[in-house]
Amino acid sequence: MSNCEAPAHAPSSGTPPQKEEAGSRSESAAAGRRWVVLAVLAVSLLLCGIDLTVLHVAVPSMSRELRPSGVELLWIVDVYSLTLACLLVTCGTLGDRIGRKRMVLGGFALFGMASAAAAFAASTPQLIAARIALGAGAAMIMASTVSIIRVVFADDRERAVALGIWTAAHSVGAAIGPLVGGLVTERWGWGAVFLINVPIALVILAVGVRVIPESRNPTPRRWDLASVALSVAGLAGVVYALKQAGEHLSVSAPIVVAALGGAVLLFVFVRRQRRLAEPLLDFALFADRRFATATVCVVSCFGSYVALLFFLTQWLQQVGQYPPLWAGLALVPLAGANAVGATTAPWLSARWGNRWSLTGALAVFALASGVLALVGDTARYGALVAPLLVAGYGAGVVMTLGADSIMGAADPERSGEAAAIQETSFELGAGLGVAALGTALAATYRAALPAVPGLSPGERGAAEQSFASAEEVADGTGGSVGRAVMDAARAAYDQGFTAVTAIAAGGLALTAALVAVVLRSRGEVGG
Repeated sequence: MSNCEAPAHAPSSGTPPQKEEAGSRSESAAAGRRWVVLAVLAVSLLLCGIDLTVLHVAVPSMSRELRPSGVELLWIVDVYSLTLACLLVTCGTLGDRIGRKRMVLGGFALFGMASAAAAFAASTPQLIAARIALGAGAAMIMASTVSIIRVVFADDRERAVALGIWTAAHSVGAAIGPLVGGLVTERWGWGAVFLINVPIALVILAVGVRVIPESRNPTPRRWDLASVALSVAGLAGVVYALKQAGEHLSVSAPIVVAALGGAVLLFVFVRRQRRLAEPLLDFALFADRRFATATVCVVSCFGSYVALLFFLTQWLQQVGQYPPLWAGLALVPLAGANAVGATTAPWLSARWGNRWSLTGALAVFALASGVLALVGDTARYGALVAPLLVAGYGAGVVMTLGADSIMGAADPERSGEAAAIQETSFELGAGLGVAALGTALAATYRAALPAVPGLSPGERGAAEQSFASAEEVADGTGGSVGRAVMDAARAAYDQGFTAVTAIAAGGLALTAALVAVVLRSRGEVGG
């Protein structure tokens, strides 16, 4: 514990009985205050987790109103997690310097204002900008909460419990996000999925000001603005090129320039981190293959899981014509099994070891995704339940053991740097998963959309942009042509979903093979 985080006074010996009683009451009050602080921080992480997936069910109704293109829709969904991934580490460094309480409360103020802006966005660019601000606010909140917990909970056992609750809050939030989105969208419209954040943020601000203690690192790391700019610009360039290639089904000169420019910036970023005495991300940790493989597991698994949540909700509503609430309820088996997998992961690890537990969990997640690709049918929901349960359980095991393995592979004195990479890998996986698989879906949809007699070239081009655009064309043409357009769009989107699940299955299977082969001589990922 640093000097600025240490208790102001130590208790003296020989305390009179009446003062001992008062001291006992004071310790009880302090213990109660600690758990109030944890409640505030856990609710904050729950809110960040919900916002990662809450928009999924609201996308069809939002798309009908704002009319985003396919690429713009992907930006709306994944720019939140990409922004969060890019800013987590730098916000943690700033929090150490300016004060963690100030960073967390500032994050909630920004999160609340950005939520209000998103709720009342009147255009796609406005909503994308609000989602970027939401990601920045969430990064400010998440970056300093672990440090605050370490300051508030001095007892090792209490701190372990507190960190477990904190970790679970984000996972639970991401799991229930589609259900919450379905409930509020069906009753109040898509803007309500953001508006519900505002009163919660206000309450947490009011309570947090009173109960969260301020703390700083007396010797904070240097904040490297150049590294932040390189990572953000490089990632943005690569993701932009990926999405543009999917939208146009071709690779033009601007797309190549964006991809190469982004790749060069990311290369320079990695080189810079290796040369700095206090890097933003310490890539030396990846020299340990246990650490590197565990990180790949987290990125691959969480990216596939979040993408599956997103595209399942779209598939059920757009192809199966499920109402928003029913689409959210349809994902309960996936989310519930994910929680069970996370809970039973330590038992599996103790029984089979991390290597084979991770390999098996990745394999069953891949198998379930493959089954969805082969036999998935929105008209037969009963047939979807089994693969959803298996996929959720496998993902829960991998995410828990992968995160634990990242921390276990690092030396204790480097746990802070390992934790930063762990948190970043989850958010980066979510953003890249939706971006990559969404690009594949958009490309498949455009290629698979059949010709509809009676449409002009302009109407055909509009229908190819996205499912929402096809709905607009169908509404404009009406009659038998309009019905034919919707039938064609549903068939094309169904093929796109099949492509997404098949690609996810392949990626997860490769990751399972990586764990089994690369780690065979060391036996375990986690130790």
